[in-house]
Amino acid sequence: QVQLVESGGGSVQAGGSLRLSCVASGHTYSRYCMAWFRQGPGKEREGVAGMSFDDRTTYADSVKGRFTISRDNAKNTLYLQMNSLKPEDTAMYYCAATAGDCYVATTTLLLFKIYNYWGQGTQVTVSS
Repeated sequence: QVQLVESGGGSVQAGGSLRLSCVASGHTYSRYCMAWFRQGPGKEREGVAGMSFDDRTTYADSVKGRFTISRDNAKNTLYLQMNSLKPEDTAMYYCAATAGDCYVATTTLLLFKIYNYWGQGTQVTVSS
């Protein structure tokens, strides 16, 4: 099993920044893919940013240019740097990982169906 624990959420005013972290532990794989998803109240879960094992990345159009996904393999940690935050970014943010080796097209990285492990989420609230 793989456990994912997110942190770094909080409340921030529009235009501010936050950095989310996701620490992976347990039975991890060296070539897994990871991603950040979010879900606002009454909204469908959406992919925000994804990263393959070989560091290909993709972003939702709504966050492109503002968010950056990165990974520190030595620390088994995934990050999401969020800049220029907007009220519409308010959501619960979830970290996700595949169960094993991940060989998918870059565009597939934002599809929740490929992910097997999920964190409990960290709340991000952006006020205007």
